[in-house]
Amino acid sequence: MIAKITGGKDTANLIRYLYNTKKKGHTDPHLVASWDGFAPDPGRADDFDATKRALVADLDLHVKQAERLGRAPERHTWHCSVRAAKTDRILSDEEWGDTARRVVAATGIAPEGDPDGCRWVAVRHADDHIHIAATTVRADLRTARHWNDYLTADRELAAIEREYGLFQIVRGDRTAAKRPTRAEQEKAKRAGQTRTARERLRTTVRTAVAAATSTEEFVYLLEHADGVLVDVKHFPSGDVRGYTVALEGDVNGTQEPIWYSGSELSPDLSFPKIRKRLDATEPKQGPRKTNPWHQATAVTERIPNRLERGEDAAAQAHLAALGEALDALPLRAPQAIRPQLMQAAEVFERATRSRIQAEHQHARALRGAVRAMVREPAPKDGALLAMFLDAAILAVIAAARWHQLRHHDQQVAAAHQTLVHLQAAYEQTATAPLTALAQRRPPTQVVERHILLIRQTVPDHAEQVLEDLAFDALTAVLADAEKAGHDPKQLLQQAADQRALDDARRPARVLTWRVERLSTRSAPSTRARAAQAQSAARRPSMTVSSPLATPAPPPPPSQARRR
Repeated sequence: MIAKITGGKDTANLIRYLYNTKKKGHTDPHLVASWDGFAPDPGRADDFDATKRALVADLDLHVKQAERLGRAPERHTWHCSVRAAKTDRILSDEEWGDTARRVVAATGIAPEGDPDGCRWVAVRHADDHIHIAATTVRADLRTARHWNDYLTADRELAAIEREYGLFQIVRGDRTAAKRPTRAEQEKAKRAGQTRTARERLRTTVRTAVAAATSTEEFVYLLEHADGVLVDVKHFPSGDVRGYTVALEGDVNGTQEPIWYSGSELSPDLSFPKIRKRLDATEPKQGPRKTNPWHQATAVTERIPNRLERGEDAAAQAHLAALGEALDALPLRAPQAIRPQLMQAAEVFERATRSRIQAEHQHARALRGAVRAMVREPAPKDGALLAMFLDAAILAVIAAARWHQLRHHDQQVAAAHQTLVHLQAAYEQTATAPLTALAQRRPPTQVVERHILLIRQTVPDHAEQVLEDLAFDALTAVLADAEKAGHDPKQLLQQAADQRALDDARRPARVLTWRVERLSTRSAPSTRARAAQAQSAARRPSMTVSSPLATPAPPPPPSQARRR
């Protein structure tokens, strides 16, 4: 059920509209409930006009009394329409009447048990909705206290949906970006655009935030974005106070650009909030020893664990940073999958915010890695991108679970929609590099040894891994890592320990990318191998599972064959 609440000045006009049978969709208008259960009903009276006038007079009684005392509010009518979902059953008049009584009680129009509550009626002129018309002057001539009436009505409707077995609407927490108006949508259609100016500007600003390392760079990127006008506001001191943006060619009736402030685009795009995020970004560093794509993937792989075990403020920060990573990804993605990635970023934007305030310093590492990633040339093959997308998919699954536990319904829906786009982009990206790896499948003897390692390391997922078409690619990266001096069992254990594979649809692919990334680290030296062997001998029961631990030396070939 969805409520829509408006106010007005004229009770007679409102009642005339509700009983107008010439209006499309208005059939058999009649009362289903009223303030005392005895209000005159024009829809059931012989003299329609006289009864309608009587109803208006009864509703306006306390308004007229307050007017004589100079205490009546100018906008004294309260109009709430309540509409059921298309898939809901048709409710009876009694059920709609009960719904109306609960809504006016919840909103403060006529609190339950209050003899001085406002006068109201509920009119039904269609199967799927009712209209509640009330005057906001109480019997004691005070004005009703109905602040936040939309929220209180919405909460009551959610309870009614559950009790009546109706479709449960996905509800928000007032942190969503403002939707385009109908006028904006019609204007975009006339211009041949699929997205409104507000939506296109929101994407541009979010991309600039994701790529910038400072507020100065953010402003620079905006000013150099194609087709965007920027007006930067300054304090008398010269410091930046805020900004507004407009699309070139998007003008009003006087041919002036239509400007949007950051907060009008999205709650988290106001300049103070952008500055807070950018201040929590790792500063630029010198030449990096680690590939930025590997670093971004490694940090993203840790997000599910942070969501599961961290504090809410830190978890919210990681979700915001993950959103920035998705915003930046189209900048370095092939043209073929760019639309899917842009849609994923646009949808996931809703999942990056909730009523929980993010402490952005907790996500410094991911922000720094993303900024470094967008400054690198686009990867020549799809392996690095597929590796990151694989980690991002598991992070988004964890985000949906985190929001669901906190009853963030809109964010859960957004995360699920994001997965559709990310998985489509991943399938397109991963096919070629996985096929190339599979063509380097090692000899049968090596493969059989890897099968034993997989059964020992991930027994719960072993059969699923072995039956996956990506298994050949996994054996290839394990063989390459072993040639480089790594212990394949140790790498498999590290890859499995980074995050449980329960959320992965294709665990063989997940392990392939993790092993490939981990194997890019330098193999342990002979001295390190000897030290670890001595340590293992002294503590035979200890198992090293940390991904930061030094890998154990590989067993001799003869010993491997006996396993």
